[in-house]
Amino acid sequence: MTATHDDPSTAEAEVVDLCSELIRIDTTNTADPETLAGEAEAADYVAGKLREVGYEVEVLESGAPKRMNVITRLEGADRSRGALLLHGHLDVVPADPSEWSVHPFSGAVQDGYVWGRGAIDMKDMDAMMLAVARRFKREGVVPPRDIVFAFVADEEAGGKFGAQWLVENRPDLFEGCTEAVGEVGGFSLTYGEDQRVYLIESAEKGMAWMRLRARGKPGHGSFLHDENAVTRVAEAVARLGNHTFPLVVTDTVGAFVERMRELTGQDFPSDDLEGALAKLGPIARMVGATVRDTANPTMLSAGYKANVIPSTAEAVIDCRVLPGRREEFLREVDELLGPDVTREWVMDLPAVETPFEGALTEAMQAALRVEDPTAEIVPYMLSGGTDAKSFASLGMNCYGFAPLRLPPDLDFSSLFHGIDERVPVSSLTFGTRVLDRFLRTS
Repeated sequence: MTATHDDPSTAEAEVVDLCSELIRIDTTNTADPETLAGEAEAADYVAGKLREVGYEVEVLESGAPKRMNVITRLEGADRSRGALLLHGHLDVVPADPSEWSVHPFSGAVQDGYVWGRGAIDMKDMDAMMLAVARRFKREGVVPPRDIVFAFVADEEAGGKFGAQWLVENRPDLFEGCTEAVGEVGGFSLTYGEDQRVYLIESAEKGMAWMRLRARGKPGHGSFLHDENAVTRVAEAVARLGNHTFPLVVTDTVGAFVERMRELTGQDFPSDDLEGALAKLGPIARMVGATVRDTANPTMLSAGYKANVIPSTAEAVIDCRVLPGRREEFLREVDELLGPDVTREWVMDLPAVETPFEGALTEAMQAALRVEDPTAEIVPYMLSGGTDAKSFASLGMNCYGFAPLRLPPDLDFSSLFHGIDERVPVSSLTFGTRVLDRFLRTS
């Protein structure tokens, strides 16, 4: 019997297995060539699943061994329209099995969840993309426009061997793409008794990792010493880490606040915006970090012996900068560091902000409402970063839309890079149905 759009025997039925099998492939990205697992096995798995149903696939090693990417294109009905890129990353952050209830690479399906590292960041979306792509090919579905499916490497370390490499070396693979859809958006937030908003990422802060370095005079640890490199870098780190950057309401955050005010009736006063955002529950950690720049010390390095004052000391700072704030942010940083500490970028990726309007967001809303009649979409800014930073450089409007209807009591944001990462089975099947409809109508 030929499957129909309402027949769950294909994409919806296989998405759980696809997610579980992807999780079982260890793609840990430590950013260290000696310890990373690499994405090669997962790329082979994805490429095989796509070829199995008739796709022509490119598998590309992106500048380093085992850093593999998978790209394919499904031609649409109107090839004069701008194409849509659907992108997901195959790598995951490390996980310590001793801290987990289940093994992080088991892909266990139990208690209504698929468990494991990558379950929500982002092998759930990879599985949904793969399931829908397979269904479209099996059933001969011709979408309204070309869709490029990209499964890429190295997102968890900034994308140097994934999206960045592809954009710099193979932009032809994304020819005609005017819009892109990726991770960390489309998940639900319940308010009221049975009403949900689905947060769509339309902006993200810039991501810059900064190395600080202080120099001084080396010497014996027992002497009086007023040019200590360790003291200099420690004082600079303390000033920077304790600094509160000014509150700034960007266009995206302003739109989020206004829409949430309309939907919930909650007040978001300008003189206590952070306090109001904190009342949103667990998601407040993610949203609350988008009204200020941040500069968080994460690493310190100095010395080699207890009684030797070293000549240099270093620190690494994780900086997240709001759109339009870069120059002012750096001015404040330099004032805080003072003359005895220098800075250099370890990584420097720009902020992204896309207007939240037009046919694509309308298609997201419509696809969600078929499955959840109460659904309302709301734009938000991600405090972290995604591969959208790379794809935006090709002129694409980028959004985060990995649709998941979540249980109201699930602390979703804590699962990103957290212990016992898991995704509800019902959310995976819901998301697959929504993504299917979205791609047929966008």
